Order: sequence, then C-alpha cells, then structure tokens
Amino acid sequence: MPDYSSRHPVAGADDPFASSFATSYAGVVSFLAVASEGSFTRAGDRLGIGRSSVSRNVQKLEAQLDARLFQRTTRSTSLTREGELFYENCRPGIERIVQALEDMRELRSGPPRGPLRIGSTPGFGRKIVAPLLRSFHSQYPEITLELLLNDHPADFTADRIDVSFREGRMEDSGIVARQLIPMQMIVCASPAYARIHGLPRHVDDLAAHRCINFRTASGRAREWEFKIDGLAQRRHPVAQHTFNDPDLMLQAVLHGLGIAQLPAYQVCDLLGDGQLVSCLAQHAPDDSGHYLCYLSRKHLPARIRVFIDYMTEQTRALDLHSVTTMTTLSTVD
Repeated sequence: MPDYSSRHPVAGADDPFASSFATSYAGVVSFLAVASEGSFTRAGDRLGIGRSSVSRNVQKLEAQLDARLFQRTTRSTSLTREGELFYENCRPGIERIVQALEDMRELRSGPPRGPLRIGSTPGFGRKIVAPLLRSFHSQYPEITLELLLNDHPADFTADRIDVSFREGRMEDSGIVARQLIPMQMIVCASPAYARIHGLPRHVDDLAAHRCINFRTASGRAREWEFKIDGLAQRRHPVAQHTFNDPDLMLQAVLHGLGIAQLPAYQVCDLLGDGQLVSCLAQHAPDDSGHYLCYLSRKHLPARIRVFIDYMTEQTRALDLHSVTTMTTLSTVD
C-alpha cells in the first residue's frame, strides 16, 4: 500500500473528512498488516512498500488516535492494550471485506448463482424467452430470475436490467448486442380471410384490405416496412383494428379479422401448419434482427455469462427465421 498521506496531495485539503480518511485508510491498512505479521518489515513486504512507509503510516494513525498501538523493541513488535482494543474493533470490518471479496470471486468463478433481471419486448418475451427460462432454471437452480416485459427499450441503469432482448437495428454503441436470429417481417392472414377477401399482390393493394396495426408504447401505430424496387419504404395502412399487445394482434389475424405484418418468430409455426398464409413476400423488408444486449463484456458475473450462452444457443436452435424454407401461400382459391 503506497504512503498516500505523504506522497499524494489530498483532494480538497480543506475538507477534514477527506484528509482524515486518507490518513486513516493508509494507517489502518498498515496497522493491520503489522499486527498480522508481527513485524514492520514483513508488513512492508506484504503490502509492497518499504518498512519506513509502514512506520510513517502507523505513526500518523497513532497521532490521529492519540494512542500508542505497538510496543517496539529491537527484537519484537507487539500490540499495546490500546492496540489490541483497536484491532478487535477493526477485525469485524476486515472480515466483512474479506468475505465480500470471496463472494465476488465466487460470482465470477464459482457455481452461477444470484439474481438475474431480464428485459424483453412482450411478444418475444412470451413466445421465446419465458418458455426457455424454465429449462434454464432447472439447469441453474441457484440463479433467481425476473422477467420484465416492456415495449420500451430497457434502461439498464434505471431499471437495473442485467440482460435485455431487443428488436430492430442497434444504434447504441455503449451496449454489447449479440444477434440471436434475423428479424423477418411477414404479412399474414388466416385462410378464411384469404378465401373471402383474397390477398394483396402489391403493397398498394393494402388500401383495399382490413389491416390490423400495432400501437407501440410511445402511442404511435407502427408502420409497415417493405422493399420496393430495391428501396426501403414504409406504409401506414388504415386499420380496422389496432392493438398494443402482439398476442392480441395475432389472435385477431387467426380469427379472420384482417391482415397484419408480424415478426417471423411469432408466426413461423402457424405458417408451417397452415393456420396462417403469407403474402407480399417479394416486397419483404431487409432483416434487422433480434438481439441479446448487455452493458459490458468485462467482469461479467457467472450468472450472466451462462445465461447469455444458454439463450443464444437455445434460441438459434429453434430455427425461428426459416420462413423462407416454408411453402408460402400467396394466393388462395
């Protein structure tokens, strides 16, 4: 421990607390090292500083306490009665610090444990994240899980979020974003709707159809995205129904109330077994992505590292983006 009190000016020298803390901290650390080692020289070796620095730190602490802490002779160093009392009062705090250090080492290298707070958009959270949490918890029972669903991007600091699932293009350079799967947007309808009303063959045909929109947390209806003649375009069709919950939106489509543009992860199974049909595939927008986000790659606790690896592997294994391999029914007789 460097001799901060003698070699470094104290910030805010007029602040008695700052000055006292700087002197006391260096002095207490040196005092505890000497008490433990029974020698100023061995204490200096342990702290990586010279014997004279240890001695100065202890002398300043003794002056501050107005008490002699050690009996020094040429052959031995022992605690005075005041030193013994001071050591006994310091020891619980030191033991707590040591325990805190051990706990932190366990979080890094021991069995994964502790609380994990997860943020997600409602649709992805219900469809993908929540079902996977059950198997994750059975594998890591000492990790306690909290899943928060919100259409707003998670505020890692204010909401104390450890890991967040986000959709769309990531523009925040302060966040580590690992893409899980592409995010394909597909215009879907029920077979019953398609038989009665047909399906749009071009984006301009949407005006003649019963459209179902999604209202975001900001209060705006989400625009539909397309790619026409190589250029990205956004449309805002007039809606017969609008929902702020993706599951309600999907149910409306399944019940034949209209057509909607929905993410592939939500409808791939339904397209595969014929409960939904898709259209306008030739104008599908570029994929953006579903991302698993966290604040830093450095010093990640074990509980976060295993969660990131587990969810990445399991989500990709679901093959949720393989809509292009399915039979797309663009027309229905």
